[in-house]
Amino acid sequence: MTLALALEQLLNGLQLGVMLFLMAAGLTLIFGVMGLINLAHGSLYMVGAFACAAVAAATGSFWIGLVASLIAAAAAGALVELLVIRRLYDRDHLDQVLATFALILIFSEGTRWLFGSFPLYLDIPPILGGAVMLPGGLQYPVYRLAIIAAGALVAFGLYVLISRTRLGMRIRAGESDREMIGALGVDIRTLYTVVFALGAALAGLAGAMVGALQSVQVGMGEPVLILAFVVIVIGGIGSIKGALFGALLVGVTDTMGRFLLPQLLALFVPPAQAGMIGGAAASMLIYIVMALILAVKPRGLFPAAHA
Repeated sequence: MTLALALEQLLNGLQLGVMLFLMAAGLTLIFGVMGLINLAHGSLYMVGAFACAAVAAATGSFWIGLVASLIAAAAAGALVELLVIRRLYDRDHLDQVLATFALILIFSEGTRWLFGSFPLYLDIPPILGGAVMLPGGLQYPVYRLAIIAAGALVAFGLYVLISRTRLGMRIRAGESDREMIGALGVDIRTLYTVVFALGAALAGLAGAMVGALQSVQVGMGEPVLILAFVVIVIGGIGSIKGALFGALLVGVTDTMGRFLLPQLLALFVPPAQAGMIGGAAASMLIYIVMALILAVKPRGLFPAAHA
């Protein structure tokens, strides 16, 4: 194992963590402010990816596609909130789970009807298509570094939004006591729609950026949604700070685990078995980490009350 390979995997872990943060930030805002379990959040990730791929193919510009992904995901989120989610706030979590699971099926079949069953592909923009030299002589894609940088900018922007703006003040107040801010004259329905659309836009942005690294296909959001739930449980429900640290922890743990565990096991068993056992163990590693953290801090690393 060389330093260059280890650094490459660490950067891959950071890139995965940033993508998970974009997913988890919206999810934790929605749950923290609205108390809503939204299983359809992964579908909004898929909407962003398909919108970016379709618009980029039509216009020849990845950047126009990226803007389209934000608009499409935010619009889909606002529409879903107005038509479906608004009726679920006073219902129990089982009703929320069933309704948002139905939304997954509707989004998946609707996307398949619009775009077909074959995956779409996004080209990385030429300005981000090169590679940089890492220590040890290994090249690393500029586009992956750009994703990390974009995630850092979004994290800073969310910090400013939540802690320094009037909208952020209302979001924080909504997390603490939604009835009180309603009594003080805040239009709680509009606030919920804005928060839901913001969370959807973040998920759509994640889908668009990752769509250039893998194929854009129906159902691509569900595996990411599972990891996003792990992130917000580790970080603390309702906490943007927790979502950031939890996402980076999950991303680095998952990537480095898949890289290191097979090599460690190869010291004791044949390489073929080491790869198989190590891959299976690595897939469980983040859940083991989650269990250990919850055993010490049941509300997560940075629960919303302390965020």
